[in-house]
Amino acid sequence: MKNLHGGLSRSIILLLLALVMASCGVPGIVSTNAQLPVVNTMPQATPLPPVRFPQDEAAHRDLTEWWYYTGHMHGTTPDGRPHHYGFELVFFQVLRSDLPPVFAAHFAITDVTQGQFHFDQRRQIEPGAFIPDGTSTRGIDVAIGDWSIRGVNGRDHLAAQMANYTMHLSLLGLKPPALHNGNGLISFGVGGFSYYYSRTRMALSGTFVDHNQPLQVTGEAWMDHQWGNFLSFGSGGWDWFSIQLNNNTEMMIYLIRDANGKIGATYAGLIGANSNERLLPPGALRVGILNHWTSQVTGATYPSAWQIEINDPRLRTSLTLTPELQNQELVVYQSTGNSYWEGAVTIRGQSAGTQVLGEGYVELTGYAH
Repeated sequence: MKNLHGGLSRSIILLLLALVMASCGVPGIVSTNAQLPVVNTMPQATPLPPVRFPQDEAAHRDLTEWWYYTGHMHGTTPDGRPHHYGFELVFFQVLRSDLPPVFAAHFAITDVTQGQFHFDQRRQIEPGAFIPDGTSTRGIDVAIGDWSIRGVNGRDHLAAQMANYTMHLSLLGLKPPALHNGNGLISFGVGGFSYYYSRTRMALSGTFVDHNQPLQVTGEAWMDHQWGNFLSFGSGGWDWFSIQLNNNTEMMIYLIRDANGKIGATYAGLIGANSNERLLPPGALRVGILNHWTSQVTGATYPSAWQIEINDPRLRTSLTLTPELQNQELVVYQSTGNSYWEGAVTIRGQSAGTQVLGEGYVELTGYAH
């Protein structure tokens, strides 16, 4: 991406910022008052083209798009002490009418060992941005300054820095991408459509600099790529869970709430060794809240710790998700106009009669008003 052009008028800049900062339901996208229908659990035929790799890894000329990476990093200090971090790096792309593209990015570090959470944000308007037409095979290539995501075919490179922290990571997809809803396409009815796939288990390695001390880190990450001509819905929000278990399976779960906090749609996908996703009927999933945490910055009260029960004849599962830190809230009004909780969690429980452990991430939106 290029740097912001100085010739863009102040009135256009303010209009673009207003569009981005209208994002209250989901980070980075504009809200509507439409009601979200329940996602159909069976793949449906659609006139829209299927997901293609590597072409669809690159940016699209659609209303809304993001590339989302979260994960856990483990390193050892020079004196032999283990250190554990969580991280989030996300880029948003917003296109509206003939206005120049707007890009925003969030970078967050959960220092589990030290019990600290830090985040930063960036925003850029690019009148001269080049956006592929769906035929590029060069993969992901997004950047704002020295923050960047680049990669193709599950070999990605992440770079970001903020005060006291610098991250340079290489990621390798250990499984093929998982196409959500069977074919990677989710319909929102009047709200539009979304393509959505995830690389649910990526090995990571690289260098993480913590207060001028470089550490070699390894770990695992999760990548989401979502795009389409869709808008978010009203003043509600969602609870999203990525779960990586030590039996080489993953789960993606989300609950979408309306403006009154009522859950209007659920999604639970189980990803096996070959990345084929098996969808559960909504009645098989129960998500219980075990605790709450109230932010001293925004006043929002978020769920904090969850019990996930899956009552399915083929896979009976009970998992407890515990935040690594209670405060993992990003207050990002200057970039996407909202605040949300996105945090590293540890996982314990049992699945199919066997004890399991795991790591994951949880995203909570729409709690701060």
